Amino acid sequence: MDDVTKTVRSLELDAESADGHRYQVIARVPTAPRASLLWLPALGIASKHYIPFADELAARGIAVFLHEWRGGGSSSLRATRDSDWGYRELLTLDVPASEALVEQHAPGAPRIVGGHSLGGQLACCRLGLAPGSAQRLWLVGSGAPYWRAFPLRTRWWLPFVYRFLAWLADHHGALPGRRIGFGGQEARGVIRDWSRTGLSGRYAGAGIDVDLEAAMAALAIDAHAVVLDSDWLGPESSLRFLLSKLRRSATRVDVLGAAALGTRADHYAWMKQPQAVAAVLIN
Repeated sequence: MDDVTKTVRSLELDAESADGHRYQVIARVPTAPRASLLWLPALGIASKHYIPFADELAARGIAVFLHEWRGGGSSSLRATRDSDWGYRELLTLDVPASEALVEQHAPGAPRIVGGHSLGGQLACCRLGLAPGSAQRLWLVGSGAPYWRAFPLRTRWWLPFVYRFLAWLADHHGALPGRRIGFGGQEARGVIRDWSRTGLSGRYAGAGIDVDLEAAMAALAIDAHAVVLDSDWLGPESSLRFLLSKLRRSATRVDVLGAAALGTRADHYAWMKQPQAVAAVLIN
């Protein structure tokens, strides 16, 4: 691993979407990578927080490209009443721009797309829109937000949360996530699309003409998911519901606890100590 680590290039790549949105993709690219991974962050999490994960995977021969969501981190945009977007812009404008950088800097390497939390959900949706964009899918702490897919102790109040957050985002012009402790300053269109899935269990996005449910059902891909066993935001039941949409795909689920992780097995702690997660995904 030490020899591989010495040959890893650390890059900050300039990306520009078709509508002029600019951001940076943080990359860790080993010489002759055995695969590439485009990683989609959780809602409200800047890409830089996944650098330890990228370093760990790069040391194992995976070229990792950390996508930045529109509105956060290095993004040239911020969500306001006058600047709004939804899943359509994220999936059809931004992710393709990052995919182009993966092809440029890791040409010919087998492609993996994956993500954490919302990032994992949108990785599934992107594969539905562009089935040839990757051959494998990796998910960590992810799962559909559909309220019925959560344990009974959680599900009863989730519909109220989804309706309230959509109303709050509309009222303020954007979700004030930092103030309420959920996400960042999120575009109201994103929150509407997300809450719609939370209430209905179906994926769709305003302005996306493709039936995402049918597109995901037609996928035939290898999917590997990691569940953190104390993660109430991404319990195994919600992950299983998400994977059930990939009807033709081969799926594998590994559950990791605190002993294996060396830290809390919750939604976020693994990001600082990603060794166990990286090792499970590689194997």
